[in-house]
Amino acid sequence: MSKQNKQSFLGGAAILAAAVAIVKVIGAVYKIPLGNIIGDEGKAHFTVAYNIYNLLLTISTAGLPLAISKLTSEAHALGKENEKRKLFRTAIWLFFTLGTVGSLFMFFGASQLAAFMNDALAFHAIRALAPAVFCVCLLACMRGYTQGQGNMKPTAVSQVLEALCKLTIGLTLAWYMLKIGKGVEISAAGAILGVTVGTIVSTLFLICYLLRNRDTTPSADIPSSGRDLMSRVLAIGIPITLSNSAMSIITLIDSKIVLGRLETISSLLNDTPTALYGQYTFGMDLINLPPSFVYPVTMSLIPFAAAAMARHDNREANRVISSAFRLIAILSIPAGVGLSVLAGPILTLLYPKVPLAAAAAAPHLRVLGIACIFICIMTLTNAILQSYGHERVPIWTMVAGGLTKIIMNYVLVGNPDINIHGAPISTLCCYLVIVMLNLFFVWKYSPEKPRYLQLFAKPVVASALMGGSVWAVYGLLYRALSGGHASYGANALAALAGVFVGVVVYAILVIALQILRAEDLKGIPHGARLAALLHLK
Repeated sequence: MSKQNKQSFLGGAAILAAAVAIVKVIGAVYKIPLGNIIGDEGKAHFTVAYNIYNLLLTISTAGLPLAISKLTSEAHALGKENEKRKLFRTAIWLFFTLGTVGSLFMFFGASQLAAFMNDALAFHAIRALAPAVFCVCLLACMRGYTQGQGNMKPTAVSQVLEALCKLTIGLTLAWYMLKIGKGVEISAAGAILGVTVGTIVSTLFLICYLLRNRDTTPSADIPSSGRDLMSRVLAIGIPITLSNSAMSIITLIDSKIVLGRLETISSLLNDTPTALYGQYTFGMDLINLPPSFVYPVTMSLIPFAAAAMARHDNREANRVISSAFRLIAILSIPAGVGLSVLAGPILTLLYPKVPLAAAAAAPHLRVLGIACIFICIMTLTNAILQSYGHERVPIWTMVAGGLTKIIMNYVLVGNPDINIHGAPISTLCCYLVIVMLNLFFVWKYSPEKPRYLQLFAKPVVASALMGGSVWAVYGLLYRALSGGHASYGANALAALAGVFVGVVVYAILVIALQILRAEDLKGIPHGARLAALLHLK
């Protein structure tokens, strides 16, 4: 890929952020109707299968694509085109093997995995997802290669294709299975089959893209041996994989503990353990939206920071990382506060077909909304530590947080007076522990020590003021409208008005308090013009 096609850090992040925005809109159109179609029990089967898939996915693809992205970026920055191409040819076979093993394990071990998770009816959904592991492994390698060259467009397009297939095929199958009289477990399997089809289509697209855009740039460099390249990929990728896999493993064990502890006190509960866990997942779906927008920043951060460090340009690396910190603070804190303040109204708006489950999920989302902020910061600080070359540090911080989560869940969820309400509390404490440790190590290893108070104080103040305005607007409008409108309509209008007012208030405060800087818009198309328009310094 030619250098003129190489995007800047924030330009690349903007492309991926736009793709993520589209994917998340599609995902909302997928998951929200899905929750209304299959209810809380079906949602539990879906989530159990997806948690198993996510663990295998993380083991196969979490660190190795970032290693490929980092090494490709370094080779590209130094003009080592032959080494870059050989790196991809070597890595693709590793991912092929990992994908094959993961898919076979998930397909033939579906019964044992479902039993292990205390949800035997999740068998069908687990088996339907098995082929997706193979496809996503290939996707991860190809995306890491293109991102390492600063080209985020192939990843963006493939993500949108994947989401569209998931939406159209998954929802159609979920609805059709229930229509012909199948149980919610079969409907959940149909919904999750859309994910598998989406990964297949996305894989085919990237294969065609790479074949049509082969890099034939002449280069005189002599590439390293395949063994040397593989050892470098593994040296970088395995610690990152372990850090990310630690949380996936802990989340999987955590799901098992939550369901198991609920089962032990089931005679004292008003709902079944599966239904209670399903209600908890309604809240988890929403708090996973804001961190998804952190992913483009981290994926764009690592190759550009690595390239700057390869050139020994610490000033540029620090500029990129500082901008990333400010962007995440500006975006994640108001998102978490908004979800927490409007937890009940949002869930009621999104899940009208299952109003009791939506109402039961509201207390979970109030706590999880605050946890969402720490999830976003954790994702970014992990990427910063990895770009600094300290890939092992996030492993231990994730383990510390994960153990906190498991212990607290065992104690709190097993208490009949607390039961499922202990799950969001333990989630919040888990990510709080990780972020505190990560921020300490980022400060320790940064060439220029970050000023956390300066980074976070203003966004916290602006978000608190925004949260107060949202709460006031919703409360006043709901009371005014509930007399002349149906309850759902009054809630919908008041919630949407509250969100609109919150966005306007926060945008004004960001400019008035000078939270955003002109350099944060550097590299975004028309960013200089936007900075001048907003009078940013």
